[in-house]
Amino acid sequence: MKKILFIEDDQIVANAYRNKLTAEGYRVEVALDGEVGRELVRSFQPDAILLDLMLPKVSGLDLLREIRSQPGLEQVPVIVLSNTYLSSMVQAAWKAGATKCLSKVNCTPRQVLEVIRSLVGRNGEAAPAVASPPPAATEVASSPASPAAVSHPVASAPPVAETPAPEALQQAFFKELSGALPALRQALQHVIRATEAEARTPQLQEMYRRVHGLTGGAALAGLPVFAQVGDAFEALLKELCDKPHNVNASTLRTVASAVDFLGVLLERGVVTAPPEAPGASILVVDDDTISRRAVTYALDKARLKSVAVDHPETAFDLMLQRQFDLVILDVNMPGMNGFELCAKLRTLSKYQKVPVIFVTALNDFESRANSTISGGNDFIAKPFLFVELAVKALIYVLRARLETPVAS
Repeated sequence: MKKILFIEDDQIVANAYRNKLTAEGYRVEVALDGEVGRELVRSFQPDAILLDLMLPKVSGLDLLREIRSQPGLEQVPVIVLSNTYLSSMVQAAWKAGATKCLSKVNCTPRQVLEVIRSLVGRNGEAAPAVASPPPAATEVASSPASPAAVSHPVASAPPVAETPAPEALQQAFFKELSGALPALRQALQHVIRATEAEARTPQLQEMYRRVHGLTGGAALAGLPVFAQVGDAFEALLKELCDKPHNVNASTLRTVASAVDFLGVLLERGVVTAPPEAPGASILVVDDDTISRRAVTYALDKARLKSVAVDHPETAFDLMLQRQFDLVILDVNMPGMNGFELCAKLRTLSKYQKVPVIFVTALNDFESRANSTISGGNDFIAKPFLFVELAVKALIYVLRARLETPVAS
């Protein structure tokens, strides 16, 4: 019987995968932290390892390096489950010897099972020895120079019947979210009141831990909107935990908005909404080339389509021709500043409720007041975190789509 070790700190996710893999004939052990995972790698001697990168006690990345340094474990398949936004960590996992890196929120148990079958075979079978197919959409791309990308060929496996997410998993997720929201709000208040970085970090780590668990549970339970928001929110909290100097009024507003939006989703019980707003498009207006690229990069990470232009008059002409779901504006631009463009677009009936975010180097009270007076919805000061803008854009696009459902 082929043995699979799943190292994952969320009990609900771990149990669901254990049940799925056990039903397919594999022997499965679960470790809820890196230290236990380290011991089970030695004692259980698995044929394949499923590894979450974000683990307590010993990180998944450190554990992966240890595994690859031990004689006899160099070729054991290690399938990493990662956050979509933590690209540097994923690249580090490839370099450390990961066999596969999969996006946790975009990957179903069926797809994970297919990868396991392709690597170790079904129970009682050898692993298929055929050429590797192109990476699946759920796979996090590797560095071209990474030997892990070619050292473990992956063959296509026979299709596995997809099982709808059990209602019990969704009920467990909503129960977990109901309990987590008050704790998230309380921790946020502590962070806001704290004056020293040392006082903020434990609260941010607690928020991160809770959102990390919620994100994995949402993906597993078939709740794509929760998973998509949680994926970005988790990455933002990780950034703030690792770099406390990035905690400022702008990032705290975004964190508060994310917590609030999770509450809105819970209130509505969103289950079947699509993970991406169909046809969603964002207009980015900034006369600085580097700034435009930074904004569009952040939106690309959130899988949001954007059109970027360098002149406000061009932007207004585009708004006359088509409908955008979100507008992101610089303030200082030639001919017409961002405040004036925002006031002008609000005269168009189809843009009276479209959210507008100002992204600008100005960060004084007058600029904030002008952004509101002109009809803006939010404000981010340059330099901004890519993931902060991704979180903010996702919230505005998804909230608008919830309030105004797309016609079928």
